[in-house]
Amino acid sequence: MWKKDDVKSQAVAENSPAGFGTSPSADSSNSLSGSARAAASISQGIRIKGEVTGTEDLFVDGFVEGKLNLTANSCLTVGPNGNVKADLVAREIIVRGKVEGRVTARDKLQIGSTGQINGEVQTDRLAIEDGAMLRGKVEAGKQAKPAETKTVAAAAAATTSKPSSQPTALDSGTAAD
Repeated sequence: MWKKDDVKSQAVAENSPAGFGTSPSADSSNSLSGSARAAASISQGIRIKGEVTGTEDLFVDGFVEGKLNLTANSCLTVGPNGNVKADLVAREIIVRGKVEGRVTARDKLQIGSTGQINGEVQTDRLAIEDGAMLRGKVEAGKQAKPAETKTVAAAAAATTSKPSSQPTALDSGTAAD
């Protein structure tokens, strides 16, 4: 159906240099759809060897060998047909296929019922569905920051290095355990 607004949008695009102009309403609709954007995809028939980096969500249902590094607020999903032999780094990682390598999820790692991970895992939160397979070293939970660790170590050294004329007895309730 013909609308008067459609004619105005076409006129703006035609009058702008090289046809790149858009109406303000088109720009605002694009910014709203950014929150509900679709993930980039490596489909079942694709094989990649090398390093993949990005700032958007990624769905891998093909074969990737090398390294996958997603920065910012990105989610990496390995689909049920996905076969990844790589180091993975992302804010959130969902595994429904096979992964071999080091997996670092800054916020959350979810392993689906068809998911398999063989390698090192490091994440703040870990969710494993019934039927999933995880083999390797796992570090889950909030980790102490290096500055906090040094402060605790310095405090412990200060208390143990005090010269004392009395012998110190340690029982199971002390911090030395």
